[in-house]
Amino acid sequence: MALIALAADKGSPGVTTAAVALAAVWPRRVLVAETDPAGGDLVYRGAAAHGGPLNPNTGMLSIAATARRGLVPDQLWDHAQPLSGGLDVLVGLGIAEQAAGLAGIWPTLGRAFARLADSPHAPADVIADCGRIAGDSAVVEMFPQAALVLLVARTEPESLARVRDRAAALTAKLGAGPRGAVLGTPLIGVVLVADPAHSAKLAQQVDEMLMAARTGARVVGTLADDPAGAAQLAGRRRGRLDKSLLIRSARKVAADLYQQYGAAWSGPAAGAAGHAGSAGAGR
Repeated sequence: MALIALAADKGSPGVTTAAVALAAVWPRRVLVAETDPAGGDLVYRGAAAHGGPLNPNTGMLSIAATARRGLVPDQLWDHAQPLSGGLDVLVGLGIAEQAAGLAGIWPTLGRAFARLADSPHAPADVIADCGRIAGDSAVVEMFPQAALVLLVARTEPESLARVRDRAAALTAKLGAGPRGAVLGTPLIGVVLVADPAHSAKLAQQVDEMLMAARTGARVVGTLADDPAGAAQLAGRRRGRLDKSLLIRSARKVAADLYQQYGAAWSGPAAGAAGHAGSAGAGR
């Protein structure tokens, strides 16, 4: 299985940008799922493969009714839409109030996402954009099914303090579950959004902080704080996206994650890497 859930504790560190950037360079076929209960952004940011807008009613909103009757992993593709750059996405909810329709089915979604890699027809990993989470966030009910939970954080002191505390809370919560002995360590990873000139030193310092606090989490990589690259990824700026600092750093994070964890992920979900070419990573 390979469900990779990305989330943040507070603020706007760029979870959606991180999810799309990693998906654009992921070494296997991938489906991006906007699972933020507060609503998704991709329907506003990009165009569909046919050149028109994405359909806001096809995605997490449409999958809610299906999941209540049970959900076979391959059914996820019935609710996915291709972006103009080649990525397949499950478009998020329009507004937070629609999250009520997903109540009780987050574990079902998590299982379907995790098992999509084992599909005999169209295997893929799932990178889920979970937005901001708190102790009572319903989307956390998917996390026991995840191969990795990646907390995205910027490097301001208050952001690092929050991600430290959130990582510790998640490790305690997930480790206490019935799959605790299987999940292993690190289940929780931290991805820093940082100035490339200082990212290596910052990553080491934050990693030492996480270990000293016994959070059970480790820094797994850094994404470049690259507003120009983020604008290209969102389709607001032209340029060679594959040459941007954002995509170059995402490629290293994706490769490192796959090298470290890929052997444990079942399913032959290969063959769709490298979306971040001249057509852009999803727009």
